[in-house]
Amino acid sequence: MASTFMGLNIGSSALSTYQTAVNTTANNIANVKTEGYTRQTTEITSTAALRISERYGSVGTGVEASKITQTRSVYYDTKYWENNSSYGLFEQKLYYLDQIQGILKDDSTQNGFSTIFANMFNALDSVITGGPSDVSARNQFINKAQSLCTYFNALYTDLQELQKDCNEEIKTSLDSVNAMSEKLALLNKEIYNLEVRGGTANQLRDERNSLLDQLSTMVKVETSEVDVYNTNGENLGVKTCRIFINGQVLVDGFDHRTLEITSTDYKNNQCDIDGLYDIVWSDTKMNFAVSGGTAGGTLKGLFQMRDGNNADSEHGTVTIANANTIRIEDLAITDLAAFAVADRGSVTIGNYSYHYDSFEIEMTEDGTISSVTFQLAEENNNTSPALMDRLVGKNGVVGASVDAMGVPYYMAQINQFIRTFAKAFNDIERTGETLDGEPMGTFFTAENLVGTVFDYSEQYDAAYDPGSNEATFTDKSNTYYQLTAGTFQVNINSIRDPRYFATTKDVTNGTDAYELITELKKLQADVTMFRGDDAESFLETLLSDISVDTNKSDIFFKNYKNLAASMDQQRKSVAGVDEDEEALDLIRFQNAYNLSSKMISIMTQLYDKLINETGVT
Repeated sequence: MASTFMGLNIGSSALSTYQTAVNTTANNIANVKTEGYTRQTTEITSTAALRISERYGSVGTGVEASKITQTRSVYYDTKYWENNSSYGLFEQKLYYLDQIQGILKDDSTQNGFSTIFANMFNALDSVITGGPSDVSARNQFINKAQSLCTYFNALYTDLQELQKDCNEEIKTSLDSVNAMSEKLALLNKEIYNLEVRGGTANQLRDERNSLLDQLSTMVKVETSEVDVYNTNGENLGVKTCRIFINGQVLVDGFDHRTLEITSTDYKNNQCDIDGLYDIVWSDTKMNFAVSGGTAGGTLKGLFQMRDGNNADSEHGTVTIANANTIRIEDLAITDLAAFAVADRGSVTIGNYSYHYDSFEIEMTEDGTISSVTFQLAEENNNTSPALMDRLVGKNGVVGASVDAMGVPYYMAQINQFIRTFAKAFNDIERTGETLDGEPMGTFFTAENLVGTVFDYSEQYDAAYDPGSNEATFTDKSNTYYQLTAGTFQVNINSIRDPRYFATTKDVTNGTDAYELITELKKLQADVTMFRGDDAESFLETLLSDISVDTNKSDIFFKNYKNLAASMDQQRKSVAGVDEDEEALDLIRFQNAYNLSSKMISIMTQLYDKLINETGVT
């Protein structure tokens, strides 16, 4: 039968339970403004009934607070993290696109291309007005031409600095991901150790979710809770968390993986800076697919801005493949002006990549490339001949094809314009004579970092095959391949002596003849100069590219930002602390506590009557 004092025990259990409920509510109220805090609730259940021999069979024994749980929606968390990775991607892209727009700016606050280009051609007019034999007028034009070169040199430096910033930020982000990975695995262990003993780890779970919120802005995050089994295969009744980034396991229970950076001397694009980082898994050394289609986050944005070439990398059909060379024909890019292949890089065919140390091109006199032959690095010497034979006929991609307009894209566009303009200018100049009656060479030259000057004489003077009109050049040849925004210069002879500039084909016609200047002036409005537009509109064409891309990124950024705010509000509607709701709970649990106290008071009176006033007199 039930104990005589059972009612007192029931009242005591109620007091204890509702005291716990009040404390939980108080904790919610105290953390109403705490970032990342998840509302907690006390699960109240009746205790096991007591079986007795009476007709009703059993009697209740009271109530208990079985556990304190979090009120959280996995669905809203998942959607929030998915959105966060897209938000982080476009936030990062927008930041760097704004930087590029600032570099290319041409307005009243900063003289850019349009102003400098117009000044150079205005100076040509001054040569005509002052007379082509006027050395001071010649000198003014040459200085304006050098100002144009200096402008492009500065563009090159600024874009490379921007690429360097992206590269360094990738390393910093990687360190953050690794630190979070270690912390998440540690939290998993602490949560397990607490919950396997029947406790609850709500604060630790909040800390883990806050870390996942941060991580999801950097990479695409997915999670799953899995059951934990002992060595005998028995379910321990607790769960642990597995965390995936970009579809690959980062944290599995107590174990975590780390990422590391690698850098090589090989480049994807001609004007890339040295030492660009790749990311690999520390344990397998496999590539971390940060730019894959399903990836996201600020890390992907950094790679897109650092490596993005609008998927416009050189590619074609492999016609020769062996341990020493790979030859590609049917090229996607056949114009030397647009040729942005690095002097040392890689060729990807299917799932295999092969490093090369140099290359040769077969090119016609007008700069049309028919084939590229890569001299492979020594590391490929032991490659199976059978494997190399299977590569013939397949598509070979030079460098990386990244579908985004990043630094390499804008660098390649600038180089294409410079090469096209410089060659057209030089082609006219080379037909003339200096003021001293000497044959004029190239006016615009290229000078690399070690001071080597290129006047493209090999390209002009090559022995082109009479049948194919082709000649073979290497990546070291004296051709327009050497001309980039960073190497663009006026011929040193012209800078030293303004007489070294041709205004006429034959000075015997008179030193003030200027038929070549008339031809040069036409280049300013030549509609074939750059992507179907004239030379003076070059910057407008480029700015239209970045304007479209910036506006697109801005729209996506704002959309994902609004979605993030909306989803966060939905999360908080479930997991957040509502002051009014907590106030109602406080009153509800207080009333229950008061009733429990009243019940104990009544039971005390009953027991007093039973013990002190009931008896035999």
